[in-house]
Amino acid sequence: MRRGVAVGVGLLFVVVLVFGIKGCLNSRQEQALKDYNRDVAAIVQDANGNASSFFDTLAQGGGSSTDVQSQINQLRVAAAGQTKRAKALDPPGAMKPAHRNLLLALGLIQESMGKVAEKLPSALSTDTATAEPAVKSIAGEMQAFTAADVVYNRRTAALIKQVLDDKDIGGQTIQKSEFLQNLGWLTPSTVAKRINAQAARGTPDNASAEPAPGLHGHGIIAVSVGDQTLQPRPAANRIVASSNVTFNVKFQNQGDNPETDVRVRIRIRGAGDPITVQKTVDQTLPKAETTVAVPLGQAPPLSAAVTITAEVLPVPGEKNTTNNSQDFSALFTRS
Repeated sequence: MRRGVAVGVGLLFVVVLVFGIKGCLNSRQEQALKDYNRDVAAIVQDANGNASSFFDTLAQGGGSSTDVQSQINQLRVAAAGQTKRAKALDPPGAMKPAHRNLLLALGLIQESMGKVAEKLPSALSTDTATAEPAVKSIAGEMQAFTAADVVYNRRTAALIKQVLDDKDIGGQTIQKSEFLQNLGWLTPSTVAKRINAQAARGTPDNASAEPAPGLHGHGIIAVSVGDQTLQPRPAANRIVASSNVTFNVKFQNQGDNPETDVRVRIRIRGAGDPITVQKTVDQTLPKAETTVAVPLGQAPPLSAAVTITAEVLPVPGEKNTTNNSQDFSALFTRS
């Protein structure tokens, strides 16, 4: 009996020990899963805030392109820090698929911020040929933010929840991502407006959209520099070049419809590199006249014969463009 009791006590001890060890292991595994979810949530919260600052900085306006570019680069460095923090995590085995997707999502954000910073000076250029492709590229980069949201929410957050549910671990908050702040950032025309890229505004996002019925279009009435009204060719115009030459373009909406994002362009050719600047008018009304000031933004070529072309770019549905532009022969002088 004593031997039997001893054997029973020994077996009971072994059973208790085994269950105790198993319970400790389960407890450690459960805590590791909770810790991983908590660490991911902290990183993604910071990434959400960094993305919000990124879009706020882009839309702030008023600053120089180099200042905005510098601020965006600082946010890219912050995004790189968040990616580095994520790489330093030691995910439990069940969380490794979720972790791979976390790194992918954060990497997309970091890379996209860098590419946007590269394109900003061109997007904010006064040269339409330079600005428009850059704005389109920035709008394209915003798709990376959408992709990062999809990857994180569907392949990181969802997998984390699945693992926690499988382990019957409740009471946990799964952090969601909000990398793309607004779907408008995916369209070039909206991007141009929000970052104040005047030279890139007005390009339709959907070229196949049907214009409203009726006549569409504009006609130039007059172009002036200061108090001087320019005379079209063959007349020659002598223009005193001030520190910031500004062309005032007067034109009329000659159609039956209001028009939006109407682009007015000034081009100077014939001496040195061509100069192209543009200003966008938010809206023109049927039969109404509008005058828009278009600053040159740089010194014009002096003492050389040039051709100045003022034009109101065609709007969707415009068929007659014969009066959309005027050419002027000119000579810029110091006095």
